[in-house]
Amino acid sequence: MFSKEVIDSMSNKILLGSKEIDIILHRLSCQLIENHGDFSNTVLIGIQPRGIAVLTRLQTILENENKLTNLAVGRLDITFYRDDFRRREEPLQANTTSIDIILENKRVVLIDDVLFTGRSIRAALTAIESYGRPSDIELLVLIDRRFSRNLPIQPTYLGKQVDAVNNERVQVEWHKDNSKNTIYLIQKNN
Repeated sequence: MFSKEVIDSMSNKILLGSKEIDIILHRLSCQLIENHGDFSNTVLIGIQPRGIAVLTRLQTILENENKLTNLAVGRLDITFYRDDFRRREEPLQANTTSIDIILENKRVVLIDDVLFTGRSIRAALTAIESYGRPSDIELLVLIDRRFSRNLPIQPTYLGKQVDAVNNERVQVEWHKDNSKNTIYLIQKNN
């Protein structure tokens, strides 16, 4: 997440406010129910760190509003699977992986906030192999940045598609008070 000073030095455009985000999350949960039924053979896995916020909100909708119980969920850290792991000057901080189920022959839905180049998803696909061989892997993203892909990766479930150029960044801001959630398109001032 950017600091307030960095955000102030950039021009921001609100892509989605809290109401639109809520509508998208409800639509995505309906699509998941349509394709996975009672989720008895499905595992929802959030990609650390930002996919966890999307996973948490979807899980709340599925459990509280759709009365689904016993959802299998997990958190996947991809830090050491990234192709830029050793190319950064500052050391990367690993997050916690928490997958308490063997994924062998399970249907897995990987969840992240923004699909950009596809490299994080490639890393997640490599990391998932450590937990068994799923029968199917799908991808759910809140925002898909078109025209930015370096790898042939596309989402199965998509919240919104955004056309953003290289000097623009999509920033998702989650708040404890969901009425303040916002997605920005931030353009760096040169």
